[in-house]
Amino acid sequence: MEDFGLAHFLAQADLLGRFVLIVLLLMSLASWSVLLLKLVQLRAAAHGRATFIDTYRQQAGPTSLERGLQTQPPTDACARIAAAGLQSLARWARRSERRLLELGDVGDFVADSLALAVSREQERLESGLAVLAAVGSTAPFVGLLGTVWGIYHALVAIGVSGQGTLDKVAGPVGETLVMTAFGLAVAIPAVLAYNAFVRATRRASGELEDFAYEVLAFLATGVQASETAQPAGTYAAPMLARAGSC
Repeated sequence: MEDFGLAHFLAQADLLGRFVLIVLLLMSLASWSVLLLKLVQLRAAAHGRATFIDTYRQQAGPTSLERGLQTQPPTDACARIAAAGLQSLARWARRSERRLLELGDVGDFVADSLALAVSREQERLESGLAVLAAVGSTAPFVGLLGTVWGIYHALVAIGVSGQGTLDKVAGPVGETLVMTAFGLAVAIPAVLAYNAFVRATRRASGELEDFAYEVLAFLATGVQASETAQPAGTYAAPMLARAGSC
């Protein structure tokens, strides 16, 4: 009785079958590498946001915040957003008086800068998600390609041998279905990780937008949002919404 199994399938696989296996292996390595890197990135980003926001809310005014950022260069997303707001104020103060058209006031200019900083941080958070999406959507079809080609290869070999009995057909055809299983094994973790990271990224993006609202209100009033009767997001949301639509 002929021995069938994974080892036999790998030994009998032709050039295309082995190429499909190598592609699936590379896709799996890529998706797991991105998965682990994103776990580290999102965990570090969440810790950095919490740490900086605690420090930020202890500042008495924009001047003390600026001194703190000058002492310690911004390395966190929230720190970079706050620095972008302060830098926009400095650029506005240094603007040339010989401009031909006035498109907005300092509030609009700072809101535009904050919206741009938030957008850049969102791009950082979303980096690598395209790889997971590509692996999750294509790996099953790559595995199916290997299965179809393997079935064709097995049936041709059986036809040449002239032995078309069930025991001669079921073994080789069953072996080729392993390719589909490989494709699903590569795709399922990538899809689950993609969905989880999209939810985490959206939650982090919302926190960054809320912080940008808070920074804009802080620069406008000189007091922390927790010290005012109206939340910073309510005050600044129209400005950032207008800036984001430009």
